[in-house]
Amino acid sequence: MDQYELIKTAYRVYKKSIRQIARKTGHTRKTIRKVLAGLEPRYGRGREPACRVMDPVGAVVEGWLRADQEGPKKQRHTARRIWTRLVEEYGFQGAESTVRRWVRERKALLGWGRVVAVLPLDPEMAQEAEVDWGSAWVRMAGEERQVKLFCIRSRFSGMAFVCAYPCQEMFLDGHMRAFAFYGESIRLL
Repeated sequence: MDQYELIKTAYRVYKKSIRQIARKTGHTRKTIRKVLAGLEPRYGRGREPACRVMDPVGAVVEGWLRADQEGPKKQRHTARRIWTRLVEEYGFQGAESTVRRWVRERKALLGWGRVVAVLPLDPEMAQEAEVDWGSAWVRMAGEERQVKLFCIRSRFSGMAFVCAYPCQEMFLDGHMRAFAFYGESIRLL
């Protein structure tokens, strides 16, 4: 990609000819014209190469994977276990990395590893809040002391209410003050 920028800069800023850029970069003039036209060359395979080593045992391994989908999660075959089983039972000559790649692709085709998590991110107004306690050092009347912070945040609006107390036993008072604060802000909406 840096070559593309080099070619474009040399042509537009430094006013180099296509022939000069070709000599400097080592690319053909045809390639440079494509880059200047915005058609950046891309490598592409016509079709994926066949995995000839896995062809004789592919159906067997796919059967194992399908059976694993039905069984307990802890007893499923790993790619390494599949490779050792193929070597022991079928005299498999392929590499473990080949089996790993093939198994990964098959699992993707079978829909393994697709975990969909849904979190409701639409809380109702005045229904949910997050509460936490913390501590902070403050200077009061010339001396430093530690105070407890009551923090509550509305899940609906994200509005926070923080109140400092001398001790953590003021938990209920913090809630009462927060509800009063949020009651005022809800009326303002």
